[in-house]
Amino acid sequence: MAVPPDLTVPPDPRAGFEQIFNAHFTEIHRYIARRLSDDTADDLAAEVFLAAYRGGYDASRGGVRPWLYGIATHLVARHRRTEIRRWKALSRAAERAEHDPEDAALSRVAAGELTGRLAEALAGLNRGDRDVVLLSALGELSHAEVAAALQIPVGTVASRLNRARKKLRKALGEVNPLKESHG
Repeated sequence: MAVPPDLTVPPDPRAGFEQIFNAHFTEIHRYIARRLSDDTADDLAAEVFLAAYRGGYDASRGGVRPWLYGIATHLVARHRRTEIRRWKALSRAAERAEHDPEDAALSRVAAGELTGRLAEALAGLNRGDRDVVLLSALGELSHAEVAAALQIPVGTVASRLNRARKKLRKALGEVNPLKESHG
């Protein structure tokens, strides 16, 4: 298998962009799908690469991967109300399942990878904290990559992640929902 080219080099809109698309589409799509839904991810992932193609890459902002995650996070922000409604709905579905056997199957499907309490806790985080948590957990980005994606200092990433972890632990009964990783 060939080693992918150095993707921190600015893409040539005609040649290099196809390599960037092929190297990153799946992970960008997965990140968006985990934050929103598969259906939304289909459209938004395409929008990420369209915006990237139109906007051009600026090497001074860092690597290509965090740049694409930054675009994805920005587009997800446009769907913020839908996302928050989804977290709250997952939480309600989990609560109903505890009391109504007919909703148990619906709850298992709707909740997917998230429990109701985690969904509720994520919905309760402020936008900046939620973005940092989800880029770290779902995108598996390092602190430096999250900083580049959101165009914030690395120290701010660490501070937001620490604050969010404390809130999530409290909401989940002192269970750590994230691995204690440092990037």
